[in-house]
Formats: sequence, C-alpha cells, structure tokens
Amino acid sequence: MLLTKRLLFMACVFTCSSLSAIAQNQADVWLTKADRSVLFAKQAAKISFNVAKNNLPTITVNDKETYQTIDGFGYALTGGSAQHIVKMSAPARAALLKELFATDGNNIGVSYIRLSIGASDLNEKVFSYNDLPEGQTDLTQAKFDLGQDKMDVIPVIKEILAINPKLKIMGSPWSPPLWMKTTYDARGGMLKPEFYDAYAKYFVRYVQEMQKEGIPIDAITVQNEPLHPGNNPSLLMVAPDQALFVKKFLGPAFAKANIKTKIIVYDHNADRPDYPISILDDPEAKIYIDGSAFHLYGGKIEALTDVHNAHPDKNIYFSEQMVVEQPDAADIKIVNPVRRLIIGATRNWSKNVLEWNLAADPENKPYTDRGGCSMCQGAVTIDKDAYSRNLAYYSIAHASKFVRPGAIRVATNDLTDLPNVAFKTPGGKHVLIVANSGKNAARFNISFNGKTLVATLDKGSVATYIW
Repeated sequence: MLLTKRLLFMACVFTCSSLSAIAQNQADVWLTKADRSVLFAKQAAKISFNVAKNNLPTITVNDKETYQTIDGFGYALTGGSAQHIVKMSAPARAALLKELFATDGNNIGVSYIRLSIGASDLNEKVFSYNDLPEGQTDLTQAKFDLGQDKMDVIPVIKEILAINPKLKIMGSPWSPPLWMKTTYDARGGMLKPEFYDAYAKYFVRYVQEMQKEGIPIDAITVQNEPLHPGNNPSLLMVAPDQALFVKKFLGPAFAKANIKTKIIVYDHNADRPDYPISILDDPEAKIYIDGSAFHLYGGKIEALTDVHNAHPDKNIYFSEQMVVEQPDAADIKIVNPVRRLIIGATRNWSKNVLEWNLAADPENKPYTDRGGCSMCQGAVTIDKDAYSRNLAYYSIAHASKFVRPGAIRVATNDLTDLPNVAFKTPGGKHVLIVANSGKNAARFNISFNGKTLVATLDKGSVATYIW
C-alpha cells in the first residue's frame, strides 16, 4: 500500500510539473481585428514557444529589465455616465458593471476610475459641493455637501466597489465653487488668493465625505486642464499659482487632516511638460506631490518621459483622452488608441491609462451648455437597459483584463510597424500587447528566455499575448 501511494504521488508530481511546463511554453491570444470579425475574443488555439530559428522580425521580452508599477486601466465615470447607469434596471445594471469590472470569463476587469470633483462638462448642469449666491462665502466649508453625486455617482461607485473592492479612484475638479473665483462664472476665471485656504478645505472635505460613503479616493489632481479656461466648467490656473496652492495650502491641509490621498499636478496636454517640471522644481511644493498627470490632445507622448527624467522620483499618470468612432463605421480603428495610449503612455512611464468617458447615450448626452463636449462618446452607449460597446471599450480591454494593478512593465524592443509593450503580473505571468500599424499582415517572433513563438497579426489589428 505504501509503495502504491508513493508511485501515485510521483506520477502526480511528474504530471503536474509537465502540465506546468507546457502552460509556460504556450501563450493565450486575445484578438481584435480591424474588420470587426473578431472583437476582443480569446482565440481557441494557443501558440507554442520553441527553439526553432527564422529570419522574421522579433519582439524580445526581457523581464530582467523593469520599469514602473502599474496602477490600472479604465475610464472617467462622469456624472453623465453614472446618470445613465443608475437609471438602468437592477439586473441590466448588474450585468453591465460585472462585464466592465469583474475579471472572470469575458469580463474586462477595469481597475481604475476617474471622478469629477463637482460637475464636469459631461454633466447635465454645472454644480459644486458648496454653491452660494454671489457675494456669500463659506470659508470653513460648513455648507459642503456632495449633493448631486449622492443621486448617481456614489450609488454606482458603491456597486462597482462591491465587484472590485481594490478599484483605484482619482478625483479631478473642473472648477471651484463660483464664489471663490475672480469671475462668478463656471467658465474660466482664476482662484482668488484669499480663498486658497477655503479651497484646500474643500478638497479635504471631499476626501473625508467620500470616505464616509465607503469610497476611498486614491489620488486627486489639483485642476483638470488648468490651461483650458474655455470649457464649461473650467478654471485657469497657471503653474506658479498651482505650486503656491499646493505648497502653502493643499499639501499642509492634507497633512493636518492626516489624509494620505495622493496629490497630482498638471492634468493637461503633453505639449507643456514645463508646467509640471516647474512645480516639481520647487522643493517646498515637491514634498507634497506624488506625480504629474497628462492628456494627449496636444503634444507628443514622449514628453511624459521628459518629465520622468527631470524628476524620476515622482510618478507619471495618464488621466484622460477622448476616444471616438462613428457608430456605423465598417472598421474599428483600434490600433490608434492602443498605439498612442495603452502602449505609448506606459512605454513613457505612466502608471495608468484612463480614457474619456465610461458611458453616454446614443446622442452622446448629457453635456453642459456653453462649452460641454457634444462628441464625447462613451466606452459603452446606453439606451435604456440595452448597451453597445465602442472603440474605447475594446482598447482598454486589451490591457485592463490582464495587466492587473501591481504588474510591472518590462523591457521590449519597439518595432516600427509593430508597436508593443510588455508586463509581468503579480502572479508571474507575462503580458505582451502588440498593434499592427503597418500596411500589411505581419508575421513576427515573440522571444522570451531563449525560446520563440511565431505570431501572425492582420493589419489594423491588436493582440494581447499571455503566458
């Protein structure tokens, strides 16, 4: 009997080890084709690594050379997005949120969300958490109230956190309360110096009141698009003013209240890397700052590396980019957002990638008047209880499902027509995302630890390889 048990144990060890070795020598493939014949679907056949040699172009994955740790991938949950989601029936809403935030099956595992602190331009109307008639003030924030968010954003976030309690949340203001501004108008204007202290208290109350709702705010940016005062709502905040606000008011206020929420500066386009660099050059401001956030409506994504190189001890984030397509388009142009954002931002040190925005209706509503975005399509389009998936959904899915928080970017060589990025997950798996931006289908090698697999990718297609 003892001999039999030993033989069975040895057989199990041999079989389990063999299966493990086989698994490590094969890669799963999730594919999206430009012609929409395949949309983020797991391919039935795995691809095997072997030691055969050929002359194909090669992407070499080197996990001995590591870069930044990843916080996650996701979207902005605007008030408008939440408004549509909260109006769905409970079963339809649960199904949508599971598909977006769970990781099992075909669910895409969104792991990072950006909220607006007060209204953004994708709300029905402008509001803050402390609206007062012109001429009145509230320096202590005694009248602070999360208001409208209690009706839509907060209930939706609570359902999301029930699916993924580790979700990271960033908050960004579009405008302070109007009474704090140089003009009593949601658009433009600047923050009056005499209200810097009151506005710092406003941020403190936001973090504290959200925490009371069971919603931890991981990070805040000081101002969405501080150099774009034409949006509704918006605020002009030049770099010296932002540095002053952080070092003398916001940073000390967070410290006094024992708030650990990260403070992130800039939150605007990659064409002005001098803005965050100038703030980080101020040692009094820098001690309170976790990093800088970027959009890509202007500039080049490589500017993120310029900021990293200037202050390598501070983090880089990618907080917004609108990704749209024609609803009836024959092709899905997925290469563009994957190449520019998923691959481009992470290869330039970003810890996350957030697209704009999570949900809208078939007319891209709601949005504010006098400057709201009428063309901002959601990752999903919601029509009562029905929803459809758009370009932003698929581009984020290729990363979010597999590159979980805590993954580390690892080195790869970048081929001209095959832009790519690779990661090692906390569980020890490797994830490689490749886009074919060339004019023809491509055959290429993926090389890892001396072994090679041969992959084929049609033009305009994106694949995620996991082994």
